Amino acid sequence: MVAAQPQTWQQVNQRDLISAITQVRSLLEYYGRSPADPASPANPPPQPRELTNAAADGSSPSALQQLCQVFGLSAFERNILLLCAGMEFVSQWGTLCASALGNSSWTYPTFGLAHLIFEQTNWQKLTPMAPLRRYRLIEVQGGTALMTSQLRLDERILHYLMGIDQADARLQALAEAIPTTPLTTLVPSHQAAARQIIQTWLQTSEQSPHLRRLPIAQLGGSDRDRDRQIAAAVCDHFSLNLYTLGAQSLPTDLNEVAALRTLCEREYRLERAIYLVELVDYGNANGAQKAAIAQFIETMDAPVLISSDDRYPQQQRSQIYLAVQAPTKVEQQKLWQSALADLDVDLNGHVAALTSHFNLNASVIDAACLHVKVQRDLNGVEANSASPDGAPDSDPDNPDSDNPDSDKAAFSHVKALWGYCRSQARPRLDELAQRIEAQSTWEHLVLPDKEQALLKEVAAHVRQRSRVYDTWGFGRQGTRGLGISALFAGASGTGKTLSAEVIANDLHLDLYRIDLSSIVSKYIGETEKNLRRVFDAAEGGGVILLFDEADALFGKRSEVKDSHDRYANMEVSYLLQRMESYQGLAILTTNLKRSMDQAFLRRLRFVVQFPFPDAAQRAEIWRRIFPVQMPRDELKYDKLAKLSIPGGNIRNIAINAAFIAADADEAVGMKHILQAAKGEYSKLERPLTDAEVKGWI
Repeated sequence: MVAAQPQTWQQVNQRDLISAITQVRSLLEYYGRSPADPASPANPPPQPRELTNAAADGSSPSALQQLCQVFGLSAFERNILLLCAGMEFVSQWGTLCASALGNSSWTYPTFGLAHLIFEQTNWQKLTPMAPLRRYRLIEVQGGTALMTSQLRLDERILHYLMGIDQADARLQALAEAIPTTPLTTLVPSHQAAARQIIQTWLQTSEQSPHLRRLPIAQLGGSDRDRDRQIAAAVCDHFSLNLYTLGAQSLPTDLNEVAALRTLCEREYRLERAIYLVELVDYGNANGAQKAAIAQFIETMDAPVLISSDDRYPQQQRSQIYLAVQAPTKVEQQKLWQSALADLDVDLNGHVAALTSHFNLNASVIDAACLHVKVQRDLNGVEANSASPDGAPDSDPDNPDSDNPDSDKAAFSHVKALWGYCRSQARPRLDELAQRIEAQSTWEHLVLPDKEQALLKEVAAHVRQRSRVYDTWGFGRQGTRGLGISALFAGASGTGKTLSAEVIANDLHLDLYRIDLSSIVSKYIGETEKNLRRVFDAAEGGGVILLFDEADALFGKRSEVKDSHDRYANMEVSYLLQRMESYQGLAILTTNLKRSMDQAFLRRLRFVVQFPFPDAAQRAEIWRRIFPVQMPRDELKYDKLAKLSIPGGNIRNIAINAAFIAADADEAVGMKHILQAAKGEYSKLERPLTDAEVKGWI
């Protein structure tokens, strides 16, 4: 004899649910009987009984029992749920309802029907604030009177009663599930932030044992992924399920907001689901959007977390605010070393350089290392040797190395890691600034020795920042003034942008040009917001920022006569403050250094003056401007140097001359340059004198 297999919880749950619905059916059949029928029972059948534990081992309550417990439903409310559930399981249920009510058109459950067939009825349980309607367990549809309106079981509750615990479809379209992770997976500084939230909620939960009206936990920072990791650790501690909800997806109609909030509160009770509300650019939200956000957050009868660049102001509900920073340099180095542990090459010498230039969180570091491992497995250690985004120069073929093969593998991996890290800031910055492909080298620069040396010093400060600030301890004396900022001043075309390109190429970093004239806004506060977006986007990517047209923002600091003067000075101060704290290199360019306030200049680490090139320098620019592979006739560089123009205009003439010669199928000669020079001078509205072109042809 084969022993019977024990039933699963799912099977027992569905069996007991059908049994309870069958009891309700008996009541419907009794009240729908014909009194003249001699077979009609004299007394109504018993009311639906309390269900026993629906599990094979008698330990786990059924879904119906859990639902009643979570929402505090009375026997009458439970029976109304069963009355509505019958419509989903019994095909003749509508006919039974109509017969019981004595009206053939009422083929659906109603509150009136519930009052007829059930005992211990309570009108208060039918109000909008009672659980059945407050949490939308049932829906009241149509009808001219409450007692005769059709009742329908909400689909989410129907699935729940069947033992299918799936989030509401209306929320799935708006919210994203985030897996919870143990607190120990966070770096120590982020563990401290998570513990502060946990401790605050634990202390408050003594007065709110169900964790509902706890203080709002607000995570301030520009890294959404970082905030999600901290929130996930908090939820793991409390055995909560985490979902993110973008504030931009909230409706602005307050009735719709209330309906959405109710669904979220219901999920908290059904699934212990809470929401991390991500406020993107909250400061620019309009009045209707802010009102909707406030209603959703302030009235939520469940724990709430916020992730926001702009601080959400405290209103009715208490809150805890945590300014979350990126992992410290030491923490990042440990993350890199852990993630790179199985590469089988020694990269310790390069980890400091990575953390010096890139400010990344754990997930990005893991992704970068996974990228290198995948490339290694697919293509071998040589896979990334031709990567266009290389790391700082190294010599993998050093003959003095004890293990040149290992050095070569390490160099290949570092190039791949460096390129991946550079790419992280691009998607965000490409929307805000112009990326310049830096290919120029020091050989392309023609400047006096003093300015050349100063530019190389700028590059050295960026390159050696980790050693000086971290290894030698200068960074532990205070964070103020650790940013590397420079002002490039000089007439248009004297090499300011070219110098920025040379430095970026030398350091193997991305260069982004930001036109300050497009950043500055006449509206108070908008300029700071625009600047903040740029710096926040660049913060993790080792990016060199080139703020062009600084004259649009800087000027002689005048006496403050009105609010516009005061805010103009605040905009300048904000830019300098962010430059001083920015971990990369920030460069300002101006054509009018004399118009800038000396107080502002003192806050910049480097000021490089780009002089107008003299004749010897112009001749050298002409020698270097033409590519080696370009065919040319005899070019008279000393005579070309008589053109009194800076390097930018020289480049324009050289390119135009090349096109003229190419179209004529000739090598570039003096006649082509003369024709191009005439066009350039015409553009500059300057006469091309005989003295300048004498002896050219």
